[in-house]
Amino acid sequence: MAENNPLNTAYNFHESGKICFRGYRPGDDFYQCLIDAHRDLSARQSQQLNARLILLLANHIGDLAVLRAALEAAADDLSEA
Repeated sequence: MAENNPLNTAYNFHESGKICFRGYRPGDDFYQCLIDAHRDLSARQSQQLNARLILLLANHIGDLAVLRAALEAAADDLSEA
């Protein structure tokens, strides 16, 4: 990955207006929301949900350099499944 990587890979989960004494809590809450969103979906619906979520979040981020760095980081060291 490039030296001037614009991608923030450090812990960054938070909830606006809330103070969390357990720093991992917002990340855990997001993970639970993600799991709940996939519950009772078919494999195809789950893939559609993931694709839509990726596009919505990419649009929200908007910075092409950050998105490229995220794609590179996500593809790094993929294992064969």
